[in-house]
Amino acid sequence: MSNLNETLNDLVSQDGSLCAALVDYTSGMLLGSAGTGVDLELAAAGNTEVMRAKMKAMHALGIKDSIDDILITLGRQYHILRPSAKKPGLFLYYVLDKSRANLALARRKIQDAEQSLVV
Repeated sequence: MSNLNETLNDLVSQDGSLCAALVDYTSGMLLGSAGTGVDLELAAAGNTEVMRAKMKAMHALGIKDSIDDILITLGRQYHILRPSAKKPGLFLYYVLDKSRANLALARRKIQDAEQSLVV
């Protein structure tokens, strides 16, 4: 049984969180979302390209490792992309208000969410 909504709602309950989503980066499709502040349909499509580009670069460089997460730091926000180890082709996308969020706690929170996610 899926715990997707529970997982995403738990992520956005963290102080400084704006929104969270689960994205299929093989298609760019948004599979679930919670919170506000970003057009998550558009962000899912755009960040799919980020994830694909990093995977392609790692392959081209012969890096045989996995991505823990990708952090994008903006002026007012953090965006964290965390690929699913259990479900290849999916990633969690987490947006935080930089002035209110604790980045270390957020990275831990998304790690826990990815490990407990059942889709």
